[in-house]
Amino acid sequence: MILTKTKGLSMKTKSVHVWLGLVWLACCATAAAQAPAAAGRGAVCPPLLDRTVPRLQDEKPQSLCQYAGQVVLVVNTASRCGFTGQYKGLEALYDRYRTRGLVVLGFPSNDFGQQEPGSAREIADFCENQFGVRFPMFAKTTVRGPQASPLYADLSRLSGSPPQWNFHKYLIGRDGRSVRAYASQVAPDSAELVRDIERALAK
Repeated sequence: MILTKTKGLSMKTKSVHVWLGLVWLACCATAAAQAPAAAGRGAVCPPLLDRTVPRLQDEKPQSLCQYAGQVVLVVNTASRCGFTGQYKGLEALYDRYRTRGLVVLGFPSNDFGQQEPGSAREIADFCENQFGVRFPMFAKTTVRGPQASPLYADLSRLSGSPPQWNFHKYLIGRDGRSVRAYASQVAPDSAELVRDIERALAK
């Protein structure tokens, strides 16, 4: 094959260079188009979840933004309460629906009847040994009154229902804005709560 030389490069070589240049430009354009979308996904964290709380086991700060886009069930727990057996039902809910986007967040509290007097280590051991709890648990928290944590103050305001006792529940929708409250007597496997969880997961 006879190739025509132009400024030291063959036409075949120039064609290859042009082709590589076009491929590079296409890749850059694709990356540029995808970058804003990726950044947007990473930046989306509703104000309700845009806060950091210490983990129960080691008090390591945890951003609740990691649960953005999921259905979140928030529960104030206690180890010496008549409703303590609900740990089992909460773990069953978490195990049943977590692959579909449900997370259960437990916040031990000593606000009601002083029924959570133990240390963080004692609470963590109790939850694991007695009920096999694997859903995320956080440090002991004040959930009512003027000293309520910012998260619980917002949950009470948005739902219009502050906690009245241990194992009060809040269901946060995927949008991070819709909040429904459930009294302590509403068991984790109640038809009402399960129905609302499934509806929220379907959105």
